Amino acid sequence: MDKSVNIFVLNWNGKDLTIDCLNLLKKITYPNAHVVVIDNGSTDGSVDAISNQYPDFEIIELQGNYGFSRGNNAGFKSVKHKSDYTIFLNNDTIVDSNFVEPLINEMEVNSSIKQSAPKIYYADQRDLIWFAGGKISLWNGYIRHIGIRKKDSPLFSKLSEIDYATGCCVCMRTEDFESIGMFDESFFMYGEDVDLSVRFRKQGGQIFFVPESIIWHKVSSSIGTQFSIKKWKRKNIGKMKLITKHIKPYQIPFSLALAMFFSLLELIFSFTISLNKKK
Repeated sequence: MDKSVNIFVLNWNGKDLTIDCLNLLKKITYPNAHVVVIDNGSTDGSVDAISNQYPDFEIIELQGNYGFSRGNNAGFKSVKHKSDYTIFLNNDTIVDSNFVEPLINEMEVNSSIKQSAPKIYYADQRDLIWFAGGKISLWNGYIRHIGIRKKDSPLFSKLSEIDYATGCCVCMRTEDFESIGMFDESFFMYGEDVDLSVRFRKQGGQIFFVPESIIWHKVSSSIGTQFSIKKWKRKNIGKMKLITKHIKPYQIPFSLALAMFFSLLELIFSFTISLNKKK
């Protein structure tokens, strides 16, 4: 396949996670892939360690922790060689060696597809789904991964149109990402991926789940446990920004109230799971 792809991996003080990720990216089968590490001002020796082990990978050093949106945008704009396709990939992922091909193949045969996303499993429970697509209903604050915490089954192995692609791993044509205005940098962490998909869909684009592409996710490795209060807070700040940005003004009071109600239920659920895990 002659289409080129840049795979951007954002790192912030995640030296070991990033090196593990790069070990597998070194083995991918796609012939025209260029791996780019974007370093968000790490202080753990990440840049030296990565450059020593992977001298062929491009490293873009930023001056501070710019967060997900601004960091990825800055790296994207600074890359030495522009590619036909762009993949943003979390550093806390484990990739299948041929995860790239299916993502690009679907977009090559359908120009209306603006984003493609893989099937993502939990890294510590490799047959348990973390992402098999995304559903959104912003009027009530519903943003949910399809299949999350469920055992894999044929139900989650069908090519399908979805509401959003997760920023954990998303593929786009480079020109589409540029034309949409890239990630909204007012989102620091959480919500920017959903926002990007919503903007594509508002322009008539499609988002597709491609189950032939497979990766695994070490969930929430960058900010602590999967059910941390810190994560819950950041997710809900992002959710409130999404609601106020994309729904009609007269819906905002009701939608924010409903979204907060469901967020509190999620917090109670998460707290309960955390307690059960400690027992």
